[in-house]
Amino acid sequence: MQNPVIVALDVPEAEAALRLAAQLATVVGAFKIGSELFTSAGPEIVRKIRATGGSVFLDLKFHDIPNTVAKAVAAAVRLDVQMVTIHTSGGLEMMRAAEESARRTAQQTGRNAPLILGVTVLTSMDSNNLSEVGAQADVGLQVQRLAALAVKAGLRGLVCSPLEIAALRQILPANIQLVTPGIRTGDEKADDQKRALSPKEAIAAGASWLVIGRPIYAAQNPRASAEAILASLA
Repeated sequence: MQNPVIVALDVPEAEAALRLAAQLATVVGAFKIGSELFTSAGPEIVRKIRATGGSVFLDLKFHDIPNTVAKAVAAAVRLDVQMVTIHTSGGLEMMRAAEESARRTAQQTGRNAPLILGVTVLTSMDSNNLSEVGAQADVGLQVQRLAALAVKAGLRGLVCSPLEIAALRQILPANIQLVTPGIRTGDEKADDQKRALSPKEAIAAGASWLVIGRPIYAAQNPRASAEAILASLA
């Protein structure tokens, strides 16, 4: 089995991210670069992580008109990332534009097309939050609706809460990869993740990849924490 652990480099500066990458390179499957780090360090942090041989999950959650998202995805492909997120709520046309841009740009550059991952409902949101923005108040139903739309658009992967994995596996093609944040070991203080499971529970439910942030990067010994999580999956 591939190493399913993606460590979130949710740190504010490139130096801290590179230190973590050096510690964790041999015990995780990929590194997630999100909005804080990318805004602070720019595209160069992606190049530096890739130069170490690490795979990169660029988690910027593109959500704009189809042409703009297509161009952003093309830029990400040229950075040689392995995963990119977009919001499924951007609609069918936007998602299709993103997937087509990824494939076309990869062919032009001689690279493998990254996995375009549709973000359904953020793991920090619950039914009350969805009602506030006028969406389907049932989180599960909203996730399933957006997931089905993503598959129709040609996406090959989704980001979803661990609590939705089992239901999605019942309705999605078997080849769809599910990437799950909201992973907690049980030792952390309460935070903004409202829909979480343990690493082993998420894999058992059908997750393809686990995005793990604070339980690793905020640990006293990040490498030991990553090793313990990986061992728990055996």
